[in-house]
Amino acid sequence: MDVEATAHHAYQIKNIDKEDQRQIWVPFHFLPGNEGDSYTARLVCQKDSAIAREMVKFNLSLCEQPYALPLIGITAHVYADTFSHYGFSGVSSRQNRLVNDSFQFVELESDMEVYIRDKERKFKENYPGEDFMDNIKSWVAETLSGALGHGAAVTFPDRPFLKWNFKYEEAKERCPLRDNPQTFLEACEALHAMFREVARKRPDFEEDDSYKDFPSIKDLVVKILNTQADKRGRIQTWKDAAFGGELFGTGSEDLPDYNEDAWHNQRDNLKENEDSSTAIDSDIYSFYQAASIHRVNVLRNLLPSHRLVVA
Repeated sequence: MDVEATAHHAYQIKNIDKEDQRQIWVPFHFLPGNEGDSYTARLVCQKDSAIAREMVKFNLSLCEQPYALPLIGITAHVYADTFSHYGFSGVSSRQNRLVNDSFQFVELESDMEVYIRDKERKFKENYPGEDFMDNIKSWVAETLSGALGHGAAVTFPDRPFLKWNFKYEEAKERCPLRDNPQTFLEACEALHAMFREVARKRPDFEEDDSYKDFPSIKDLVVKILNTQADKRGRIQTWKDAAFGGELFGTGSEDLPDYNEDAWHNQRDNLKENEDSSTAIDSDIYSFYQAASIHRVNVLRNLLPSHRLVVA
């Protein structure tokens, strides 16, 4: 069974391959916003762009397909990434390069700044050394962390509580304040509306038509997004709100921990079956179907309809 790769680790050497950038980073993580006059500018991701909304509309039109649930998950991820990854593109580009010492944080607790600064340092020191091979590694690290996506900004775009800014190397000027809590709140509202549309199309996905409209949970979402904590702490904040019955119309829900091995184990078990047709009924096969459908639509239909071909 062919694997449909939808991401690489930040340090994966395949990230410098232009084909992998086209097949993975552009359709799944940095959906082009199609704004600006130049080709590279049009590739830059923009939050809640017209292209993003068209992507959502197309994918939701497939809600009756057997791969609908994983496709909805992929759609939610790509749509959410437009809110966090705006200002960066999914191809190696000078427009992604930032001035290394230009990061400024606003209203950040001192212990949290120490924590994320340490994360930044470890990211950039992943390929230290002096000899020839280490220099090659350093070049790879610079390519992956400086010119592709938001590598130069490490994890800052994905931290919901962060208010920050920086300087692009090309522009030589400080960007407007990136207010992650406000931007992520906009993302949450957009995703809530998307999932409500899914429930309308597939009422069998919803339990007893029980839900809370966004205004009723907005204050709670704001509080959660502004929680300054590491990943585990932020996850626990969401889980506590769900368990307390504050998030969902269904009342208290005990959200399970994410288990990445579940997918790997399912894929590996399928490889051992002599009858390949058994894969059709598996969740991992449905995910691969959904990933393939999404990728082909974005690269061969959606972007070209806007006169944008990612070569």
